[in-house]
Amino acid sequence: MTRSFRPEPVDQDLLEDLCALALCAPTAGNSAGVRMTTAVADQVGAYLEVATDAAWRASSTRFAGLARAGALVVVTSRPQDYLARYAQADKSASGLADPDAWVVPYWHTDAAMATMALLLLLEERGFGAVLWGNFRHDADVLAWAGARDELLFATVLIGVGDGEAHPSPSLAREVPSRRQRVRRVARGSGQG
Repeated sequence: MTRSFRPEPVDQDLLEDLCALALCAPTAGNSAGVRMTTAVADQVGAYLEVATDAAWRASSTRFAGLARAGALVVVTSRPQDYLARYAQADKSASGLADPDAWVVPYWHTDAAMATMALLLLLEERGFGAVLWGNFRHDADVLAWAGARDELLFATVLIGVGDGEAHPSPSLAREVPSRRQRVRRVARGSGQG
């Protein structure tokens, strides 16, 4: 993740094209319930005003670098699209017209897939990006983005990195290697 940007704008038409391409990601039942709202460099400050609080902006070592992002994408989902889709005749037997029936709500899964696709497309184009998680201020962000009837998944801040980012302290944590997190099903499993 890039957490500090040069003050260079990102072309909004290009960004919208990349968002549309990212939305080729899988979508449960072809529900098409993920939305992406773009904003350009001169709107990033207004976004950060609603997505953060004054105390954080005053004390954060990352705020200035993030505020220079050249664009952003607010990723949202519409659970109602999934519930309506799974109420249709070809899906109704699943019982997923009830939001409580979803063990994993695929509106979140689909938003994650589309966001990952966007991050990879941005990387391919030479942009840096950071996933700004939805931890607080979601109602304010949704109002700012004009998406009041949607759920906020995350925001992606985008631009050209300036190399001045403060590394996340999380990187110092001991974790299993990527290879250690890959496993095989034992031969003979599931056989009677």
